[in-house]
Amino acid sequence: MASVYPAGVVLVAAVLIQSALTVVGVTGGGGVGYFPAALMLERGIPQPGRRVGLGQLSARDSVRHRRMLQSTSGGVVDFPVQGTFDPFLVGLYYTRLQIGSPPKDFYVQIDTGSDVLWVSCNNCDGCPVSSGLQIPMNFYDSDSSSTASLISCTDERCVVGLEAADSGCLENKNQCGYTFQYGDGSGTSGYYVADMLHLDTIAGGSVTTNSTVPIVFGCSILQTGDLKKPDRAVDGIFGFGQQGMSVISQLASQGVSPRVFSHCLKGDDAGGGILVLGEIVEPNIVYTPLVASQPHYNVNLQSISVGGQTLAIDPSVFGTSDNKGTIVDSGTTLAYLADAAYDPFINAVGSKIDTSGLNISCFVNSLFSTLLTQINSVVSQTVQPIVSKGQICYLMTASVNDIFPQVSLHFSGGASMLFNPQDYLVQQNSVNGASVWCMGFQKLHGQSITILGDIILKDKIFVYDLANQRIGWANYDCSTSVNVSTIENTGRTEFVDPGQLGSNGSQQNAHLNRLILQTAVISFLLHLLSLRSCLFL
Repeated sequence: MASVYPAGVVLVAAVLIQSALTVVGVTGGGGVGYFPAALMLERGIPQPGRRVGLGQLSARDSVRHRRMLQSTSGGVVDFPVQGTFDPFLVGLYYTRLQIGSPPKDFYVQIDTGSDVLWVSCNNCDGCPVSSGLQIPMNFYDSDSSSTASLISCTDERCVVGLEAADSGCLENKNQCGYTFQYGDGSGTSGYYVADMLHLDTIAGGSVTTNSTVPIVFGCSILQTGDLKKPDRAVDGIFGFGQQGMSVISQLASQGVSPRVFSHCLKGDDAGGGILVLGEIVEPNIVYTPLVASQPHYNVNLQSISVGGQTLAIDPSVFGTSDNKGTIVDSGTTLAYLADAAYDPFINAVGSKIDTSGLNISCFVNSLFSTLLTQINSVVSQTVQPIVSKGQICYLMTASVNDIFPQVSLHFSGGASMLFNPQDYLVQQNSVNGASVWCMGFQKLHGQSITILGDIILKDKIFVYDLANQRIGWANYDCSTSVNVSTIENTGRTEFVDPGQLGSNGSQQNAHLNRLILQTAVISFLLHLLSLRSCLFL
């Protein structure tokens, strides 16, 4: 069954980011620009005393890495997508679920790097009660739902969780529980509950909202560390992994949806996108096999090319084994390369930079002199590298697509993933026609894991075909409609007009526009206050 599926609505909020950039001046384009000693982007929703840098975002991703521990018979199941990949704005994608009887809304992060759906419960210790994302924070209460039931230790659904190391038995209460502890000390624990999940379904050209299905999910009664912080707080995490306790596996085992789901995440400031249970059908999609017997979505990355030239990296660097391999994870904001692959990649990007026409009049004086010297050896002196809190950034006045090379990742089965510069660089700021762009690929020091996060997944269709153990992708404008097939369920063909879902989109987009405007104004004023810094070099 093929259906046309509309793009979802979005909500995005800005986060404060500290740049701490070295003073640099640039001439070109008919004028002179000056850059302050500290470039920063202010939150649209200020949090006094709190600043989040790329390094901290990288640390958050590292915590998430440690956590890596549809359609009904008559239509296509949709989950509305909000948020954005941009680490200087939200840095995550999330969706809204309705659980219980009567149904209650819960906003949960979309995470293909974990398996379990869990939400905060009414007796939770440490759960945030407000969110900088300007979404209402709700707490699940099994006593308030007429269809709720607790999962005992002897329940076969608990046994499934035990086999996947997702569960444990709270023997004194005979309850099926769980504990996820993360590397920085943050974590969550609770117990499993069975209740009804309400599904938005597109069928026969209309939207049906009264479809329900029983699922098992986590009821969080304790959260610690970053999970307690309100700046990007959500009600829980929606694990889209392939283990038995994942919602995808539960719905498929009940015959409710096929064992395939797809997303198309928008990469602009507005964010949002599409998330459906079913296969997005697009003729340009290429597929690569999933690595067998792995708990995550592991794929075989074989090589990397920069500017059309394959890098001299031993293929064994990307091999899959214990604590090695390449993982697709929507719960990670940036992208991470295995230690042995990172330096060759950065050096190759630097050596391919085309800097004709740029004129630098004010040079960098960086505290990170050792790293800067190494970068300067491979980057033309007409483009100044900026080291911001240990992150590699570049200052330029021309379009990044005119300066930086294309990058391709090559996978088994002959599938490749092509990136233009704006796909692997993140714009941190701009003033007087010059921009600061930071590398979206980070280094996993001392590790052999490569993680493809949201910066890689954005502006592409991604299909997770669990039935055929493969994953596919294609570059795509995620603000447009897509065709969705759930052929496993029915043989019908359905056509759905765009714009049928996301009834509160205009209100959320208005809030988004206010946040972006506030962010831009505050950032520009901060620059004006410090423009004189470069004059005294």
